[in-house]
Amino acid sequence: MQKKSSHKPSFPRRPGPPQQVRIIGGAWKRTPLPVLDALGLRPTPDRVRETVFNWIRHQIDGDWDSLDCLDLFAGSGALGFEAASRGVRSVTMIDSFGPVVRQLEAIKEKLKADKVKILRADALAVARDLAQRGQRFDLIFLDPPYQQDFLSQALPLCAGLLKEGGLVYAESGAALPFAEGEEGSTPEWLSPWQLVRGDKAGMVHFCLLKLH
Repeated sequence: MQKKSSHKPSFPRRPGPPQQVRIIGGAWKRTPLPVLDALGLRPTPDRVRETVFNWIRHQIDGDWDSLDCLDLFAGSGALGFEAASRGVRSVTMIDSFGPVVRQLEAIKEKLKADKVKILRADALAVARDLAQRGQRFDLIFLDPPYQQDFLSQALPLCAGLLKEGGLVYAESGAALPFAEGEEGSTPEWLSPWQLVRGDKAGMVHFCLLKLH
C-alpha cells in the first residue's frame, strides 16, 4: 500500500458537502456563492471580508463607484463580487482553472454583473501584461493559494498596477514578514509597502497595504 504523504497543506479543508460563502453587503447582500471543491480553493471567510471591506470603506470615504478593482486569484469570486455588489466602477477577475472560471461566469450571469470581467489566465502573466499596457487599479485583491509563494511574486507586480493612493488586500497563511524593531530586516519584495491595517482570524492572516 502506498504511504500517504506526511506533508499537510497549510489551508484548512472543510468537511461535508460543497461549501458556500455569502456576499456581505451592497446590492447582492446575503446572496450565496458556491465554492468548488478544488485543491487550494479557500474562500475568504465572511467575517474576514466584512472586516476588510469596512477597512476599505474608511480608506476611500465610502466612494465605491470611483474604484477600478483587480482580483488576481479570483477563486470563488467572493472578493470581486463583494466589491461589485458595493457598486465599484469595474472588477477584473483572473483565474487559471477552467471549472472555477466557468462557475464565475455562471455567477456573473445570474447576478447580471455587467461591471465584472472574467479572464482565464495565469495571474502573474496577466499582471505583467496589464502593467506594460499602462492599466492601473484603485484596489487589488491578492488571495492566492497559501502553500505557494505567490505574494512575493505578485506584490512587486502590483506596485506597477496601482493608481496613486491605491490599496492592496493581501491574504496568507502566515503574517507578512515586516521588520520588527531596529534589528529587523524587511525582505526586498515587501519593502516598498506600508501596512495600513492587519489582523488574523484562525489560520488566516490578512492585511491592507499601500505603497510608501
